[in-house]
Amino acid sequence: MSSETSSSFKPVSAGASTPAATAKPAGEASPAKPLTPFKRPLGAAGRAIPLAPLADGRGSAELVPDSAEDSGYFRALEQRGLFLNRAQIEAVRHGDGPLLTLAGAGSGKTSVLVSRAGYLIRVRGADPRSILLVTFSVKAAAEMKARISYLPGITAGQAAGVTARTFHSFFLQLLRSRGFRHEVIGGGAKPQAVMTAMLREMGLKDEFQPETALAVLSDAKLNGNGAAGLPEGTVSERSLKALLLRYEDWKETSGSMDFDDILLWSHRLLLEQPELLRSLQRRFRYVMIDEFQDTNRLQYELIRLLVSDHGNLMAVGDDDQTIYGFNGARSEYILGFRDAFPGAATVTLDVNYRSSASIVGLGNEVIRHNKRRHPKTLQAAAEGAAQPQYITPGSTDQEAEAVSAHIRARVESGARAYGDFAVLYRTASSARAMFEALVLSGIPFLYTETGELFYEQPAVKPLVDCLRLSLDRRNFDAMEGMLHTLYVNRHKGMAHIRALDAPRPKKGPLIHLVSLEGLKEFQQEKIRARIAFIKMLKRMKPAEAIKRMRRDFYDAFLETEGHLPETAQKETVKEALDELESSAGRFTEVSAFVAFVDGLIARHAEMKGADRHDDADAVKLMTIHKSKGLEFAAVVLIGASESILPHSLALDADKLPDYVPGASAADKIASALEEERRLAYVAVTRAKEELLISSPAYYRGRKTEVSRFIQAAFGLQYKGKA
Repeated sequence: MSSETSSSFKPVSAGASTPAATAKPAGEASPAKPLTPFKRPLGAAGRAIPLAPLADGRGSAELVPDSAEDSGYFRALEQRGLFLNRAQIEAVRHGDGPLLTLAGAGSGKTSVLVSRAGYLIRVRGADPRSILLVTFSVKAAAEMKARISYLPGITAGQAAGVTARTFHSFFLQLLRSRGFRHEVIGGGAKPQAVMTAMLREMGLKDEFQPETALAVLSDAKLNGNGAAGLPEGTVSERSLKALLLRYEDWKETSGSMDFDDILLWSHRLLLEQPELLRSLQRRFRYVMIDEFQDTNRLQYELIRLLVSDHGNLMAVGDDDQTIYGFNGARSEYILGFRDAFPGAATVTLDVNYRSSASIVGLGNEVIRHNKRRHPKTLQAAAEGAAQPQYITPGSTDQEAEAVSAHIRARVESGARAYGDFAVLYRTASSARAMFEALVLSGIPFLYTETGELFYEQPAVKPLVDCLRLSLDRRNFDAMEGMLHTLYVNRHKGMAHIRALDAPRPKKGPLIHLVSLEGLKEFQQEKIRARIAFIKMLKRMKPAEAIKRMRRDFYDAFLETEGHLPETAQKETVKEALDELESSAGRFTEVSAFVAFVDGLIARHAEMKGADRHDDADAVKLMTIHKSKGLEFAAVVLIGASESILPHSLALDADKLPDYVPGASAADKIASALEEERRLAYVAVTRAKEELLISSPAYYRGRKTEVSRFIQAAFGLQYKGKA
């Protein structure tokens, strides 16, 4: 596992019970049975199963003769168990000048980076202090440093001289050396708390979520600007800009900086102080960047400045794994490397040491349909016995039950441990059913999402709160959660209700709202109508109640209040609300559904407060994005269906104003689909030995097909949209 924050869940002991563990949807079978998996996805009967070619297996012992001047270094590596293949040797031997190392999934890129650092020191006589290794995680930087110290012939002093840091750590050290003493507040609880307070003070609590506002600010900085450069064309844009400028003022007054400031200020500093830049260029003569495909604009420009004097840049990455477009990562930097650095050498690490030939072969067939990529076909180091398997459950809830049953069956048969499994999904909403199935089944799992549980998400919670209020009209927490849907300031409205209710409590305190100062007569009538509506909700089936709320007021509220200014946000909210309907459809009574939801929320709170253990014998439940860089013995990819993967947003990318600015509608969709295909590729290539791919036949109440990416891997032509 990576160093990301997770929550852990352990099943309750026999005889114990909690609301989440005991609540079951009406009519649910217990226990669920696994679906029979097939060797081909639905519709691919008779098609050839993709297989990767096997690598020839020769390593440095055969490829570097004893007569070679540098044979001593490779013999020493071999004594430590490191036998490099032909492409790896070529990358390690590279001397001066730019080098693009295309490192396919599982191809041993860390071994290459570390071995090249040792080669520069021991064979080429480079000063260890002249070597800079830049990574994207503290864990990766520490691992490289440790592995360099273990290299043959490298002394402790030499290993200590090599600089191995993350982008932010390296440039923070630079700022500190120039007198910057600001406190780094990072992306934790403090920025969220400050932003939440400002939203409340400015009366914008119901307009923006703190994490959304902070993400907009981050994007502006990573593109080289800041809050001052944000647009002001609409009321919503002006409010957001004012909020972010105020937040930036607070940081300046409090002597704080965030992670983006570290990069932005460093870039400005190097441009303003050319002598400082020259000193860094003289010091670091050999620069190596790991995960180069993940660089954003600021990181790319900083690296170009550092190597502009000597050009000794080794960029290691895989364009097929560029999946962080939402964080500013740009594939054009790795795709255009040879144009930006004329004369650059290119080495392709194309032997996968992680996965079986059938898993590597499937990955090859998934990704080869992308057009904007460096052509490469991975070879497999091992054939492997197991082949990828496929299931087609009826819905996402059936999928979750089938996957849970599959995992339990594999564990109970002795073939696997729970800790061998990772369940990967495209979006947070896609995890709702899987999370619930794992809780109900008692299977231990680690959940890597750090935000709210599905039912507590901002778009979902007001509807759940209306259901709670229908059951208990004096539920003040639920009342506060839905109050803004009546176009009333939450803080002001609740203060008024509590003040009037305290001396003479009413059965339904929400009626006090009609006397709030400043309300027009039509607003008072809407409040009375809503109260009557909420009363009757408890007599409906939960899914029907949610549909009625959406139709009668909620969808219009989201639109008219400017909560959904962009197509992307609209689709994300609609997806969440459709998922809520799907979940509620398993119940016949509102009280049962609310009890189920509240039980899950209580369990989730327990999980967030529990100690995390990455090495625990527990299933890993995470997004595909968070899985990149990790590997697992057994992977289950859920939601491999159209509108999930690829996500419906990719099919509507032409409607996103800020997506690939200046591109044609067709190019926007093509670009979005290529990133979605890269996500599918990353998911497939996380598996070492076993891979199960699930493609629900129905999603959000509509029939859907097996993902076009999986179809194409078997030579099928997708005939739907785009």
